[in-house]
Amino acid sequence: MDTATHLVMGITLGGLATLDPAISQNETAMQAVMLATIVGSNIPDIDTVLKLQNNAKYIRNHRGITHSIPAVMIWTLLVSALAYLFFPAAPYLHILLWSFIAVFLHVFVDIFNAYGTQALRPFTKRWVALGVINTFDMVIFLIHAFAIVLTFIGTDKGYTCLAAYILTGFYYVGRSIMKQNIESIVKKRFKNVEQVLISPTYRFYHYHLAIVTDTHFYVARARRGNIMIHDKFDRVPLPRNPVIQAAQKDHNISAFLSFSPVYRWDLFEYDDHYEVRFIDLRYRSKDYYPFVAIVHLDKDLNITASYTGWIFSEEKLRKKLNLIPN
Repeated sequence: MDTATHLVMGITLGGLATLDPAISQNETAMQAVMLATIVGSNIPDIDTVLKLQNNAKYIRNHRGITHSIPAVMIWTLLVSALAYLFFPAAPYLHILLWSFIAVFLHVFVDIFNAYGTQALRPFTKRWVALGVINTFDMVIFLIHAFAIVLTFIGTDKGYTCLAAYILTGFYYVGRSIMKQNIESIVKKRFKNVEQVLISPTYRFYHYHLAIVTDTHFYVARARRGNIMIHDKFDRVPLPRNPVIQAAQKDHNISAFLSFSPVYRWDLFEYDDHYEVRFIDLRYRSKDYYPFVAIVHLDKDLNITASYTGWIFSEEKLRKKLNLIPN
């Protein structure tokens, strides 16, 4: 989920907390809990600062350890301690409870988009990405933004925000049913389907699909129950040759492979170097696949340049690899 939606959900969660008698009867407690729910609804994304270091660190770690089970406990304690520090007269156990709800809710809603989280660490590093909700979903944002507006004009905070969460719950259920319907349609149309990766879009009835069968990758779009295929690729296993093995040692390539569940690869040999390229098939924009990892190696298999991230043209990719001046 995006930062703006986490923010408005943190505010409405603080409003919902006023249904707690220990909060509603204490102005200091209301202020403390509002601080806790806003901070708690956003603090797991503190790992976004890793992007300042490099894309590989960000891709490998964003929504990783900071969204894990131990992290939820740690964030809860830190957020509740912060709120109690500013408002020591507030009831700490209630601050602790609402801090936990805020942090847990952040991680919980993040598993419903295509990016997902490693929410089950330390038990597994598997990415949990249900593909039900777009990273920014206008409906969810507007539900909570409208609830905030209503509370400012005088409606009851607790019940207004409760209504917002009930509507959000129904919306999630509706989206989940739509996803199941799409998966059912795909499995009827394609043979030997092993995996269907669904990425919701801004439009309610439009979904991007990456379909994995025993022999092919299909990149498609679902629209009102109809499946339209954009691309079809042979499913070729990654070979264990010296060039590929050397490429996998690169930090950008290893970060990409740790994150991407479905990709195609290419190996090119030139007069003075090799190029290995990995392309994530979940993301397609205007006939282009922008999420890539690429590495150049000399003939002695030394890595000379590499990059992973979002690129929307070959020219920009070459600039990232320092092959042409910026």
